[in-house]
Amino acid sequence: MRRFTIAPDRIAAGRVTFDRDESRHLVRVLRLRPGDTVVATDGAGRDYTVRVETIGELATGSVLGVAARDVESPLAITLAQSVPKGDKMELIVRAATELGAARVVPLLTERTIVTLEPGRWRERARRWQRVAKEAAKQCGRAVVPPVETPRPLADFLAADEPADLRLCLWEGAAGPEGRGGTPLARSLPIALPSGSRVHLLVGPEGGLSRQEVEGARARGWVVVGAGPRILRTETAGPALIAILQSKLGDMT
Repeated sequence: MRRFTIAPDRIAAGRVTFDRDESRHLVRVLRLRPGDTVVATDGAGRDYTVRVETIGELATGSVLGVAARDVESPLAITLAQSVPKGDKMELIVRAATELGAARVVPLLTERTIVTLEPGRWRERARRWQRVAKEAAKQCGRAVVPPVETPRPLADFLAADEPADLRLCLWEGAAGPEGRGGTPLARSLPIALPSGSRVHLLVGPEGGLSRQEVEGARARGWVVVGAGPRILRTETAGPALIAILQSKLGDMT
């Protein structure tokens, strides 16, 4: 059955009003008609079986049934990702969403190449959020992970958000001697309780500076390496999320 994503406030009195983007996809791409049945996910864990009733700029339908979907990881993984250049962030957001990340926090770091005015960063964040929405729909997630507006790494670290495990990935920690970090496998606990919060920090193309790494370490982050090879920034975050989900989450 065709799946769509809607905001919770678009459901009222047993009726659903699709937004313009979903209405356009419903009508022009899928060519659905009144009477067809679809699934609408509210991004907060619920699926609504909906019978399409009207077709137009804003398509509408009536709710036939509601079901809670439990397909979310027992780990609440926050990917704190330094913004890379080009469209790499879209690839990262898409992969992180498919792998079950609960949240993506784009960061501006010492070696971040892209510089934009605050208003342009908000535009980028809205675009990345649309990517997360589409990825969640494609992979069957009932929850769309929020993608925040980029902020300086120093601000993110200073917020000192609660977490059960904080991992800072740094290429300077790679190699047989560890060179300032701990091998990832040695940093992971045998298990974590369901609902545990894991924060993962990844640098941009040029990596995090030593000063940034030491600032994270001073706030309780464990600096880890990902083995003998240096990963590209668009590979590192998704790779580490996959390892976390395999070792501690639901990719078993």
